[in-house]
Amino acid sequence: MNLKERLHSHLIQIVRDRNPYLASQGHFYAQQYIREQLAQWGTVEIDDFSVRGRIHHNFILDLPPFDQASKKGLPPIVIGAHYDTVPGTPGADDNATGVAVLLELARHIASRPLKYPVQLVAFDMEEYGCFGSSHHAAKYKQQQESIRLMISLEMLGYCNHNPNSQSYPAGLKYFYPNSGNFIALIGNLRTVPDMINLSGKIRKSGQPCEWLPVPNRGLIVADTRRSDHAPFWDNDYPAIMVTDTANMRNPHYHQESDRIETLDLDFLAGVCQGLVEAIRYI
Repeated sequence: MNLKERLHSHLIQIVRDRNPYLASQGHFYAQQYIREQLAQWGTVEIDDFSVRGRIHHNFILDLPPFDQASKKGLPPIVIGAHYDTVPGTPGADDNATGVAVLLELARHIASRPLKYPVQLVAFDMEEYGCFGSSHHAAKYKQQQESIRLMISLEMLGYCNHNPNSQSYPAGLKYFYPNSGNFIALIGNLRTVPDMINLSGKIRKSGQPCEWLPVPNRGLIVADTRRSDHAPFWDNDYPAIMVTDTANMRNPHYHQESDRIETLDLDFLAGVCQGLVEAIRYI
């Protein structure tokens, strides 16, 4: 299978209503699939956290760097995607696409390790307030551990080549394309060198890419905080959200119509391939 076919086969398994409260069967199915896929490349840690007295799970796979002896103590690159959905949506773009790319990054990095250790995390409870990622970021902070870079994969598969298909928060439309056919990197100021580097490599792979630096933890433009990178910003870690910009492009956002048929799988495969190549240069 090529990359596009592998991504499609992940989507077929993940895309279903998987709200932790109202679609617990689909939610459990997605958990088992993610765990099984990650377990091909190493030991998967199930990290429990509690929200209002109920236990939820993040799934974590740690991959070592290529030179384990001389690289001891290097901070990890943390790559995460959330697997839960809002009620009543099969969540194809939000966020089965992020999870599918997470699983493919696991495959590529396991077979060709990076300079840094990599931690891949499937987060739960993003849609209720980023509880899974808040738990994870707080744990790093508590243990006073540093992170080389956190990358949040958030909606990666919707593309529209038509003019004026892309909207923006106030003031940004003058600086960015009006067609929704690029992938966006949104990072705090500490990540500017990484965003320049990553966006350049992603474009070189043939995938249009734009980037936006955000001061003050994104508090000025609330839309920039809408995913699992935000708790890492709040804990003063360098973090980037990779996104197709959600409802600023995708009319199926948080709708029952967020289905595989609405995605552009060539675009998704291009994003995934771009990330595979770009992350190698961190």
